Amino acid sequence: MGAATAPEPVAAAVASVFRDEAGRVTAALARRFGDYCLADDATQDALLLALERWPRDGIPERPGGWLTTVANRRALNRLKREGRYEEKLAVLRPPVETGGDDRLRLIFSCCHPALARDAQVALTLRSVCGFPTLEIARAFVVSEAAVAQRIVRAKRKIRQAGIPYRTPTGRELGDRLDEVLSVLYLMFNEGHLSTGEAPPFRRNLSEEALWLAELVSRLLPADPEPIGLVALMKLHLARADARFDASGQMVLLQDQDRSLWRRDLISEAIRLIERAAAAGTPGPYQIEAAIAACHAEAASFAETDWRQIVALYDMLNVLAPSPVAQMNRAIALRFLEGPRRALEELNALEADLTGYHLFHAARGEMLIDLGEVELARAARERALRLSRNAAERHLMSRRLFESAS
Repeated sequence: MGAATAPEPVAAAVASVFRDEAGRVTAALARRFGDYCLADDATQDALLLALERWPRDGIPERPGGWLTTVANRRALNRLKREGRYEEKLAVLRPPVETGGDDRLRLIFSCCHPALARDAQVALTLRSVCGFPTLEIARAFVVSEAAVAQRIVRAKRKIRQAGIPYRTPTGRELGDRLDEVLSVLYLMFNEGHLSTGEAPPFRRNLSEEALWLAELVSRLLPADPEPIGLVALMKLHLARADARFDASGQMVLLQDQDRSLWRRDLISEAIRLIERAAAAGTPGPYQIEAAIAACHAEAASFAETDWRQIVALYDMLNVLAPSPVAQMNRAIALRFLEGPRRALEELNALEADLTGYHLFHAARGEMLIDLGEVELARAARERALRLSRNAAERHLMSRRLFESAS
């Protein structure tokens, strides 16, 4: 979508509404028509019309209702053009506001195993979360054309395979669980720290991801991984009020006012971690939640149990090895064994993480500890060039200035 053609600041407001409402509108139409592709196409048509009209006429008082009405009309017109109106008429449901169950059905439809993994994620982020194609491309460091093609191929596959719009049951539900949890975590993280031009923290998106994760957990009460993901999200949200200062600038973990942390959410999350652990089948989300709990339970940054955190990262790298998990272990190791040992581990990951801004930011911190000011400055400059979040960029600019003074 060409949101950039709209005058500022209207364009930013329109884009924010799109992100908040697109998934709800698509889910409502998919529920009504029983046809995901029809619903998605009609929603995109409505969004394009809004992009044309809202900068001129203003955003409606109820933008979701406006989009639903227009998309519903577009869907009906398409059915009439294609001669499918009478066929669909018998099963049409009245247009209603969509709820969490509808959006969950939409996520499970987008995460059908007949679709390629990258297509599942792209389709879900576009249809459920309302991310523009360009923003998805930036998040996964691929071209906008590549993401658009993935979405087109996925929708074609949905039509050809007759993939139904429903929440699966039994074994089929478990088979799709990994993909659904992964997408919900991506959705949460995008709210927690935006990768695009949106505000740096979009609490509503993170809270909606948590809500949907809780729905999944209720669908599979005996599976510990959805419980672990819910706990992880609660622990991150518990720190939300301390992550940015009054001017909207990011505050590092070690500098956060811990009296602002939500102890009720922390207590709820720890109970969930204990419940998940009782199943005796540890998984990546449970381990990540346990790491977050180590931070949340520490009375101060200096009192953090880094030995336990490093041990948990060792477990995570056995269960779900990744360069990012190894990087986070190296960052924790800095506080346990010192920056020199940590930097050795971090440098070994450069080939995999050379395009990742947090890798260079972490290197900069370790190099400062070792007195390598010029190398630290170069690392921080690289981190700044690679970062796309405004609050993060401001923090990195400040750190870069500090290293030069």
